[in-house]
Amino acid sequence: MPRRHIQLQVFPAHRTVAPLTWLRKVTTSALETADPSGQKGANVVIADDTTLHDLNHRFRGLDQVTDVLSFGDISAEAVAADGSGGTDEPAPEFPKPPAKEAIWGEVIISCPQAERQAGEHGWDVEHELALLVVHGVLHLVGYDHAEPEDQALMKGLEEQALARFFSATPGLPNER
Repeated sequence: MPRRHIQLQVFPAHRTVAPLTWLRKVTTSALETADPSGQKGANVVIADDTTLHDLNHRFRGLDQVTDVLSFGDISAEAVAADGSGGTDEPAPEFPKPPAKEAIWGEVIISCPQAERQAGEHGWDVEHELALLVVHGVLHLVGYDHAEPEDQALMKGLEEQALARFFSATPGLPNER
């Protein structure tokens, strides 16, 4: 299988928490789990709370920090005929990867939020970051967790991808 295009960026303050070699392996595992026969890659950014707060506010209208955002090409089915996304507000212009790249899109993670959530879940930050990478990639590929059966499928895929790195995967949170 050809090597997938994976581009990584880790903000300087978080480089010791998310080494590039490890992050590339996690991203590869997520892509292989989400899209086993595909060739598309992804861009992953490990950022800070300010960046995720800003993006969450600009593109989702939520004035709060979040753990992970996935930006891919939004499908025509997701946008109403008038381009409004089914609301009275104009649809946000999501950033899209360059057409020449064979990638699903970009996953952006708040490292400080991952650190807080790791403490809440009772595992280390490495596990939480890996979960967020996998979760974000699954969204890029088209998986969602709005319905219980979709949530169960997505959780199973997360566990499958994480099993490659962690001998005992603690119970994943039910909601993301």
